[in-house]
Amino acid sequence: MVTAEGLLRRKSGTLYSIDPDEPVLEAIQLMAEQSIGAVLVMKGAELLGIVSERDYARKVVLMGRSSSDTPISQIMSSPVITVAPSVSLDDCMRIMTTQRIRHLPVTEDGSVLGMLSIGDLVKAVIDEQKRTIEELELYIRS
Repeated sequence: MVTAEGLLRRKSGTLYSIDPDEPVLEAIQLMAEQSIGAVLVMKGAELLGIVSERDYARKVVLMGRSSSDTPISQIMSSPVITVAPSVSLDDCMRIMTTQRIRHLPVTEDGSVLGMLSIGDLVKAVIDEQKRTIEELELYIRS
């Protein structure tokens, strides 16, 4: 069974975060530079929220706010939905689907271990299906 921890091991260990008092523009620039769709909002090691491109579009652009004058704390999604490292791939997908989120931080004892995206989960499912197909083809040929 593939778990959140197993998926994290397959990814780069880089975790991007930003302070809640920073302007939204800083978060958008970080997301653009790193080609990511969301960034964690943290004060030290404490996870306070998450801000995504969707938050930016809905809470800044559509509301006519200024990206350079609006602090991240005003648009971040909080509280953050998280999972433990032992949660299965299927449960991660179920949580993301029912909660309508695209990014899922993995935490343990209050510490953020990493973040999974819907893309990470889809890739893992495709890889698992590919492995199953290869095993079935090998079985059929033997």
